Amino acid sequence: MEMDVISAFIVGLAGAGHCIAMCGGITSMLTRSVTSTGSITPPIRLIVAYNMGRLGSYTIAGIIAGLTGSLAAQSIGLPIALLQVIAAIFLILLGLYVGQWFFLLHRVEALGKHIWQRIQPFSKRFLPVTTSYQALGLGVIWGWLPCGLVYSTLTWSMASGSWLKGGLIMLAFGLGTLPALLTLSVGFTWITDTLRQNWLKKISGMFLLIYGFYLLHIALKNLF
Repeated sequence: MEMDVISAFIVGLAGAGHCIAMCGGITSMLTRSVTSTGSITPPIRLIVAYNMGRLGSYTIAGIIAGLTGSLAAQSIGLPIALLQVIAAIFLILLGLYVGQWFFLLHRVEALGKHIWQRIQPFSKRFLPVTTSYQALGLGVIWGWLPCGLVYSTLTWSMASGSWLKGGLIMLAFGLGTLPALLTLSVGFTWITDTLRQNWLKKISGMFLLIYGFYLLHIALKNLF
């Protein structure tokens, strides 16, 4: 399990450019919300609260996915190794997606948009963000934003065969996304501009591809 958790954290780091593209808007919203202090960046308590909410949603989703995989294995005899094969395939697709070579995960994201359309309107209750409670609530909602990076990691949680492992995997993934979003929150634009560079996306995508094929090899050996 330790390796899965560490790997999920690394996947979060490798998807930095994608995280900024997907969640950069909400981070900028937090910045614009600060008007009373005249500060260029939002207070640290808002940044922390927002990310706690986001990580909380990731963890809950991981628990649900892990529990689902466990029940499938116990009730219908679905091999965990088969779930691991599926998770490895999703990681390969994620590498192609992050590297901007093949965008099949766009279709997977589209499946989540129907649920997101029902959840997203609740975010208006927390705007403008001026308190930790509002930032926390907005983070909880934004954690369900349709995202290929999140969905790919959720397949790992499902393949873990345990609600606890599933939750830990998604928590580790969320922690891996923190550096990119925190640098954006505090205004380190030169770092975020670097993370958006195509060459870095290619390198990250290649890393995910190699690791995905490695996990696929292991999963197929376990399956057969």
